[in-house]
Amino acid sequence: MTARTYLVTGGAGFIGSNLVRHLLEDRASRVVVLDALTYAGSLENLDGVADTARLRFVRGDICDGDSVRALLADERIEVVFNLAAESHVDRSIDGPRAFVRTNIDGTFELLDASRKHWADLGADARSRFRFVHVSTDEVFGSLGDTGFFTEESRYQPNSPYAASKAAADHLARAYFHTYGLPTLVTNCSNNYGPRQFPEKLIPLTILNALEGKSLPVYGDGRNVRDWLHVHDHCTALAAVASRGRPGETYNIGGHNERTTLEVVQAVCDALEALAPRGPTYRELITFVKDRPGHDHRYAIDPAKIGRELGWHPATTFDAGIGATVGWYLAHRDWCEAVTTGRYDRERLGLAEGAKS
Repeated sequence: MTARTYLVTGGAGFIGSNLVRHLLEDRASRVVVLDALTYAGSLENLDGVADTARLRFVRGDICDGDSVRALLADERIEVVFNLAAESHVDRSIDGPRAFVRTNIDGTFELLDASRKHWADLGADARSRFRFVHVSTDEVFGSLGDTGFFTEESRYQPNSPYAASKAAADHLARAYFHTYGLPTLVTNCSNNYGPRQFPEKLIPLTILNALEGKSLPVYGDGRNVRDWLHVHDHCTALAAVASRGRPGETYNIGGHNERTTLEVVQAVCDALEALAPRGPTYRELITFVKDRPGHDHRYAIDPAKIGRELGWHPATTFDAGIGATVGWYLAHRDWCEAVTTGRYDRERLGLAEGAKS
């Protein structure tokens, strides 16, 4: 990538902190992190890079448009990566208001601040500015047993989380077509890897298994997701920022479809190899009441980003799961630090009156 100054919103979260590390590998680049440090954002995620002279951390809220605009100008930001989001489907069922505020209102404020900042730039800087809005495949709704989501797939969000991200995607598109702001939208499949907050399936399974607790699997465990290692996602985002065409959407997938049950079993098998116990980890698997409105299947077709930008996922699911389990085993202190007082691994997403 060409050396630039980046703003990563949500840069103290899971994907954001991994992206920060990837961007800093270019020693000519600077990164500014803007993060409100809500429950899933933590400075522990930036351990090892926080003292880098080329990194600046700012605690702030993307809903504060005036502060965001001032930050963009003060730091002479050239590329915005918007990863600030409420992202857990179960939490959106229990409390959708926070998702509307951050994912819709916050994206609007960030886009509008970026538009004003971009308008004040000189012609050369304007031509190089990019706004990369990071979204999800969940905006497309649920697939049957066959087929894939493409960039032309119809939006049919089925959860408050997915609906809030869909609205944000439309805002990003509108700011390109209305104002000319050089926005790009990415829709990725399920991420996994180091530093993922333990409310999500894979780290939750790892930690519960290590403590001999039951491993809950929703419904019959046959819901299918495409799994993307976070490092692969970060290389894709960098490619979109440097070579993507403004106004375009790029789907990012891992070519790793697995049922929920297969994912939990794979985690159990990796634990068995790295930290064996008796009885086996698989014996802890327990089927529980399904999530309301649980989408059956997501699957991404990443042909466009491969064809146009030359990006392809590099991590197989088996290799990625093994490395991820190994990371969590080696970082139990991190797990304790980011969850204490924030999350006790309780069941979420069974709001009263929700549709089963």
